[in-house]
Amino acid sequence: MAEADENARRLAEARAALAQVSAAPEQAQAEPVTVEAAKGRIRVTLGVDGRVAEIFADPKAVKEGTDYIAEHVLAALNEALDKRAAMTASQDAAPDLAALTESLAAVQDAGVRRLQAFTASIGQVMTKLNRDG
Repeated sequence: MAEADENARRLAEARAALAQVSAAPEQAQAEPVTVEAAKGRIRVTLGVDGRVAEIFADPKAVKEGTDYIAEHVLAALNEALDKRAAMTASQDAAPDLAALTESLAAVQDAGVRRLQAFTASIGQVMTKLNRDG
């Protein structure tokens, strides 16, 4: 019975891990994206959540004026968004993680029931053997 409990525990851990990944699949794959513009004077970073994490403007860029900064921040931000989109785009259809979780739960439940029935049958056979032997 200890082996059945161990298998049930391991399957429950797998289900929990799958549920965690399915809650935020894009964050499991995301990385920060940093893009530079204006010869490195402007830098934009997108965080793992896809939101702007940092905008840096070198003091040399400030001397060029606000229009210059705005133009290059816009260009860097659009490039960063394009890079993020390319990183998260997939050629394959994304698996339905909710359906996988449900299926795994059904397999686990059925497997545990069968293992318990199997263990009970072995116990009955052992009892009969001990009685007859």
